Parts: sequence; C-alpha cells; structure tokens
Amino acid sequence: MEAHHNKQSWNTGAYQAWLHRFGTPEEAALKIKQDPIKRVDSVLDYMGDLQGQNIINLLGSNGNKAVALALMGAEVTVVDFSIENEKYATELAQAAGVSLRYLLYDVLHLPEEELTGTYDIVYMEFGILHYFEDLAPLFGVVQKLLRQGGKLILQDFHPVTTKLITSKGTTANIRKHKVAGDYFDTSLVEKDVAFSKFLPKENQGEPQKVRLRHWTLGEIVTAVASQGLYIKVLQELPNQSSDVFDRGIPKSFTIVAERL
Repeated sequence: MEAHHNKQSWNTGAYQAWLHRFGTPEEAALKIKQDPIKRVDSVLDYMGDLQGQNIINLLGSNGNKAVALALMGAEVTVVDFSIENEKYATELAQAAGVSLRYLLYDVLHLPEEELTGTYDIVYMEFGILHYFEDLAPLFGVVQKLLRQGGKLILQDFHPVTTKLITSKGTTANIRKHKVAGDYFDTSLVEKDVAFSKFLPKENQGEPQKVRLRHWTLGEIVTAVASQGLYIKVLQELPNQSSDVFDRGIPKSFTIVAERL
C-alpha cells in the first residue's frame, strides 16, 4: 500500500520539477557532458575503469547520474517506477548522445529475466532506502542482479542526520545542532515528495506526500550482509559542501559490498 502511494506521488509533477531544477534535457545534457566525473563524484573511487562495465542504477530517477556513467563508457540500465522520471531521463540520454536502458518497474517486482546475475555493478544513491519497509528483499534483488564478484555501491544520507539531529543556521560562526529524534524509531513518517521543492511557483499547490521508513546504520549493514553480499567498505562522510560548520557530524555513508 505504501509503495502504491509513493509511486502515485512520484508520477505527479516530477518532470516539471526536473525542468525547473536542471533545465530542459538538452540544457542539462550540455552541463553533464562538460564534466561527467563531477556529476558522479567520489563513487568513482570504487567503480574503477567504467569502459564496458554493465551497471544498473536502482531508483535512478531523472537519469543524471546514469547519463554521466554512460558518457564515461559504461552500459547503464536504470530501474524506477516513475513515468515522469523515465521521460526526463530518456530525453536527457538522447540529448547527451548516449544509450540508456530504462526499466519502468518497482525494484521488488523486476521480471525474472533481469535477475540472472549479469551486472558488474549495482549502483544506488541518496534517498532510496527510506522507501522500503523491509530492506532484506531489496538486497535480495541486488544479489540476484550481480554477477559473482560484482559490486553493490550504495551511497545514502547518514541515519544520524535523518533520524537524530536537526541543524539550523549559524550564530557567531557556530552551527546549532539539536538531538531531537529517536534513533531507534521504526515508524513510518509522512513527508513532502523530494522533488516538490524544485517545482515552479505556478505549479506548487498542496505538495504530494510520501511515506518513509528511516533505517539505522546497523539495520542497513545487517540487511546487506544477510543476502550473500560481503561488505568490503563502510565509509562515513562529513558534509561535503563548503559549509564547514557541519564537519564534525556524519552526513552520508558509502557501502561497497561484493557478491560472494
């Protein structure tokens, strides 16, 4: 039921939001082609030479990262359940002059012919895990997608910042932090769909809602390891922006796991 509700929200306004956020697919493609490495950033440290690599980007949204990977020589497939995301991503790839395979599916209901262990890398990035009420089935799908020795590369927001700490503006060069959450809370929370902040004012009405489940780092690591994936890297990162006041708090994490 939650998946249906979230899917409906992601199919109501996403294309317009990406136009407002990134420009037309043609405009966005020009920017990505100028520096595709910047669009993917630190994850490249774990991907190696991309030439000819078979990568599947789960919940790949508007295709910005996928197109950048394709420009660097990878064969890229995106899985996402939003028709509006597919439209933007497909037009973006065409404008960038690269091939992009887009599968319009719920990740947990991919057809059996996709689950044959043919991918070198499963790539998942930022704001994905909280859409799942149970992580084990998700990483079970990841295990089936990967060839033996293939890698899961997962980047997401750190649970300390999504579940525990809120941060506000600075006073006397000091960022105000408050421990306001319950790190071990397992309830679903309702929030505005992520793209709503990018909608132009004339398209803003009552924002679409999604229901999310925020996970602890221990729950995430355990779910990955429980599905035959050997965790090789768990890297916790501070704020990567120019705002130095958050440097002492983990803002994101990266997991690299290998299919046994």
